[in-house]
Amino acid sequence: MHNSLQKFSRRLNLNRLPMVKIRLRRIGTRNKPIYRMVVADERSPRDGSFIEIIGHYNPLTEPVTFVVDEEKALKWLKYGAQPTSTALRLLTKAGVMDKFKPAAEKKARATKPKKTKTKAGTKAKSTAKSTAEESS
Repeated sequence: MHNSLQKFSRRLNLNRLPMVKIRLRRIGTRNKPIYRMVVADERSPRDGSFIEIIGHYNPLTEPVTFVVDEEKALKWLKYGAQPTSTALRLLTKAGVMDKFKPAAEKKARATKPKKTKTKAGTKAKSTAKSTAEESS
């Protein structure tokens, strides 16, 4: 019995935290949609439970109204929340993704190993090999 429980938990990967998405949650009446931008577990339904509200979007106003709390959005993006395609488009228009990308690039640059200086002897060997290949 214990082995089957281990196999089941391994298959479900219960040790891993659930995937978190930044997405739109529909509110409003019929034919008058208004959306909240929320952080939710990916398994919850569109209008189901959520973790936190980070903004709202009204497509019916002219011009379209979109308000987002940038600090909350950046916090959840840093935690690893994945925006849906529509949420990504709205966050890009609001300029949140531009602020998030430089931080991600800085981390990528910091994790790359620095090049070490090569010794003069290794340079001489490599140039000798290249000149030998050119002559043949």
